[in-house]
Amino acid sequence: MSKTALRATEQLKERIADAMRLCIEKGTLPQAGIPDFAVEMPADRAHGDRASNAAMVGARSFRMPPRKIAQAVADRIRLDGTSFDRVEVAGPGFLNFFFNRRFYIDVLREIQRRGADYGRSDWGKGKKVMVEFVSANPTGPMHMGNARGGALGDCLASVLDAAGFRVSREFYVNDAGNQIEKFGRSLEARYLQIYKGEGAVEFPEDGYHGEDVRERAAEFARLHGDRYVSAPSEERRKALVEYTLPKNIAKMKADLEKYRIVYDTWFLESTLHKDGELDETLRLLKDRGMTYEKDGALWYRGTAMGEEKDEVLVRRNGIPTYFAADIAYHRNKFVKRGFERVIDVWGADHHGHVARMKGAMNAIGLDGGKLDVVLIQLVRLVRGGQVVRMSKRTGKAIQLGDLLEEVPVDAARFYFNLREATSQMDFDLDLAVKQDAQNPVYYVQYAHARICSILKKLAAEGVRPRECTDAELALLTAPEETDLIRHLADCTEEIIASAREYDPARMTRYLISLATLFHKFYTACRVKGVDEPLMAARLSLCLATKTVLENVLAMFKITAPESM
Repeated sequence: MSKTALRATEQLKERIADAMRLCIEKGTLPQAGIPDFAVEMPADRAHGDRASNAAMVGARSFRMPPRKIAQAVADRIRLDGTSFDRVEVAGPGFLNFFFNRRFYIDVLREIQRRGADYGRSDWGKGKKVMVEFVSANPTGPMHMGNARGGALGDCLASVLDAAGFRVSREFYVNDAGNQIEKFGRSLEARYLQIYKGEGAVEFPEDGYHGEDVRERAAEFARLHGDRYVSAPSEERRKALVEYTLPKNIAKMKADLEKYRIVYDTWFLESTLHKDGELDETLRLLKDRGMTYEKDGALWYRGTAMGEEKDEVLVRRNGIPTYFAADIAYHRNKFVKRGFERVIDVWGADHHGHVARMKGAMNAIGLDGGKLDVVLIQLVRLVRGGQVVRMSKRTGKAIQLGDLLEEVPVDAARFYFNLREATSQMDFDLDLAVKQDAQNPVYYVQYAHARICSILKKLAAEGVRPRECTDAELALLTAPEETDLIRHLADCTEEIIASAREYDPARMTRYLISLATLFHKFYTACRVKGVDEPLMAARLSLCLATKTVLENVLAMFKITAPESM
């Protein structure tokens, strides 16, 4: 809710408590403590603009039926000086309150005053939060799961920022460990096959079979020729990996920047090895009695932390596992860099890793409860009602880069935030490029373009928005006008709820509802051709809607076109 709406809610809580105290003083209610009650926005606005359960939760304290308590409060409450003008007792004892004209005026004034800052709050109190997302393996191109994770992670970071947190976006690059060993063997095999033939060089069964590995090996061969064919295997693999990884990471950065994602930090796993943080973390686990040796490997006592089994930290070959590096990495986030909360955005296939990581944080003396994980379900691409797995351009599995060549970035970012992360989704490629109201991002952007069109047409006739008096803004009494203003007032609270629930999809739903309410207003309430004071007031409402559309779209890095 806006500051106006927040203040209205706080005022109402005070007045309800005052009314209860007055009822006790007058003997209408028996002597008892004021219960801890809530004032909330009802799901159905026909039940009022705010509702309170004060009478329901007070039934035990006052030993009276809730409806009788509610009626006593309604009879005694003073609403003068608040944003409400009436109260109704409903159902078994709910107190429903309705806004007065002053509230609607104040909301429009606040939007006009705060402009681009409208919707932002200090709810997060400046706490330092990291959102780590995508973190795709640099051994190959990014896939569709990364496309959804990128949009969700980036927009989650945006709502946290708008809700008052100090947010850092991070990409964790797995440039060390077993997968890099496997990557080196894969590149080596493809490089040697160029000169010796595929039949003469066996490709690792567990290697990376993608065409991109062939392409990188061929690039390396064009650059260095057969110089490394006779080199020691370790030297050859090292050269291939050192050539390929930076190119793969640069391609990742370029694709993500096209997707309007810019990270504050690209954190290399290899730094944990070089800086000694991984060894430091392993020593800490040993000192706390959380490790033991068996079969030449170092194990983590997961069962001591409530896990079903213990985990290997360092393999017999001396190479640390991904889990060991992950513990050191998360310790770095909390201890070395001082993040107060860490949010990881992972694929749903990492579900079993969540409790392990939280437990590992507890095992090294940190608070695993400060590590939160958002799990993303699968996404299916659909065209013509059929699931699509191959790119039309390349004939291969669709990658992030392929998607962005086919679908506008605005549509991709909006679509991947249409559903909660925990729900599977179909991404309709046909709908995403449609230029009509069936396409939700087009529908929202069209509301903004329609407002710009109204302003341009009136400007051509010499009519421009002006400062309205309170009396003029009070003319906005049509249901379509008041519904729209109420929704504008809810913006800040929706952002806070999105941040609290780690659910940026709330904001796409908010935008769709806002566009729907504006289109209804546009149909029912003429801006041009009415008395000048009413026209000026309606223009003010159009401008307020335009501001909120721009603010939320900008938060998601989606454009707000002036014409369509």
